[in-house]
This record gives sequence, C-alpha cells and structure tokens, in this order.
Amino acid sequence: MSGIHWARANAWAAYTMSRAARSVPEGYLYPPMMHIWSSLRDQLAAIKKLQKEDGLWGTVLDYPDAYSEVSATAGIAAAMVMQGNPLHAKYVRKALDGILANITEKGRVANVSGGTAVMNDIEGYLRIDRKWAQGWGQGLTLAFLAAVIERAETEEEAGSVRD
Repeated sequence: MSGIHWARANAWAAYTMSRAARSVPEGYLYPPMMHIWSSLRDQLAAIKKLQKEDGLWGTVLDYPDAYSEVSATAGIAAAMVMQGNPLHAKYVRKALDGILANITEKGRVANVSGGTAVMNDIEGYLRIDRKWAQGWGQGLTLAFLAAVIERAETEEEAGSVRD
C-alpha cells in the first residue's frame, strides 16, 4: 500500500500462505493453490537474501539500516520451515539463533515492534517502539519454534523408517 517492504506484513503473508498450502496438499489439482505456492516460493527466495548477520530481518526488509525485528523473523522463518525447501535450512538456522538470543529467561520475546498503521515513509517504521511485550511477537515466535520441533520430529521419524 505504501510501497515500503515492511517485514512483519511480509511475514504474515508468508506464514499464512505456508499454512494454507499445508492444508491443501493436492494443490496442483486446484489452480488457486498453485498461485499461492508460486507466490510463497518467489517471496521467500527474495526475502532470504535480505537476512541480517544477526539472523534476523530488518523491520523494513530492503533498508539496510532498519533495526532487526523478531516477530517478522519468526513469521518468515516459520514459513520457510513449513515450505520444507532444503535450500532455506541455513537461513532458518540463523533465524533460530537470532530469535533465541532475543528470548528472556522468563520467556518474553524482545525486540518486537509495536502495532502500526501503513506508514508514509521508512522513518515511520523505524520509530515504532520495541520496549513492550507484544502478543504477535510471542505468537509468531511460538509458531516458529513449534514448526522447528515438528520438522525435527518428522525427520527423526523418517530416519527411523529408513533404518
């Protein structure tokens, strides 16, 4: 809407598409699902290149000086896990490290930006407060961690079957 690539909006889109794609496994029989799969594939291919050294994505994806934002990272990485593309594994691992570094001993997820409207400029997104616990940050982080655990259990089961 504003032409600014806000990370959390991209995270919600990727996470939602990945959930929808999992719910309809025979998507090739339903053309709209093919569109969702290809959109998700293209989106994640572009986003993965923008991951920061700390494993997180910036609150404005394509603005190098944007602060690292945990809820967006959790949503993007959860979508990568659920998509199951092995080429995303290194990005997921970096995201996991970055997210775990932002969870306090009491389980609070830090560095989650507050709610926003559509901003007119990048500076608007960069001024969003990150000092309070936000439900979407906790929720997206739990969704990501659950996806990681589920993937590990599935791979472990598959390994047992092969052995």
